[in-house]
Amino acid sequence: MAELTSRSDTVLDPVWVDTRRDAIATAETEPALASMLHAHVLSHDVFEDALSYQISQKLGSDEISALSLHQVIDQAIEREPSIAVAARADLSATFERDPACHSYLEPFLFFKGFHALQCQRVAHHLWANEHRFLAKYIQSRASEVFGVDMHPAAKIGRGIMIDHATGVVVGETAVIEDGVSMLHGVTLGGTGKEGGDRHPKIRGGTMIGANATILGNIEIGKCSRIGAGSVVLENVPPYTTVAGVPAKVIGGTGYEQPAMAMDQQFLDCTGSERSQ
Repeated sequence: MAELTSRSDTVLDPVWVDTRRDAIATAETEPALASMLHAHVLSHDVFEDALSYQISQKLGSDEISALSLHQVIDQAIEREPSIAVAARADLSATFERDPACHSYLEPFLFFKGFHALQCQRVAHHLWANEHRFLAKYIQSRASEVFGVDMHPAAKIGRGIMIDHATGVVVGETAVIEDGVSMLHGVTLGGTGKEGGDRHPKIRGGTMIGANATILGNIEIGKCSRIGAGSVVLENVPPYTTVAGVPAKVIGGTGYEQPAMAMDQQFLDCTGSERSQ
């Protein structure tokens, strides 16, 4: 049986301790997965090493091998430790908000929303350090593998949950602050061929429903809710629910943290007591 080593078994990294513990238990109950669990989790003492291996295995191809990408990603995480810090927060966000998620191990191994986010974080580091063709390669490869297209220059905070993730598009000058949740098919895009700062700014705690389209250099206020299938073309005030095509204000959010609640129904949007 695999053991938790003294290097990883520490209160300083409870997310990784729990992930490894779940991997040990799963390897015992699902022996067909034991080799995979060892390669992706149990052979790595620290989270950073496992994260680098996981991303490189997902993105490796005939053009750039998984081994070459592993070296690139290792260097990025070593130079910018905040990548792994944000990844832990993303794992925690998924575990806390997704009712289909029952452990940290599940999103770490299987959830492409989590994987695509980590690819963007690495690509963002490369973009900021003038390795822009390599950053664009990772963006392109992640789009092919996960069906998620996030520009390396986009600024993305911590504790992000992208549920299902297929079809998510995030433009070059978009900003997604801490604690945002979104579902599949969300587009944070521009309105045409204009240059400069042209993509949405999503403030913390916001929840964006499936297939919502938010266009232009507009601000979606803190802790807002965007209804599924909506097209948002104007600023949204904080603690506000909007829905429709084009989106209109339909009330408050009913929650202090809509991204945590993940409530897709708008049965109580008056919520002045709960939405402030």
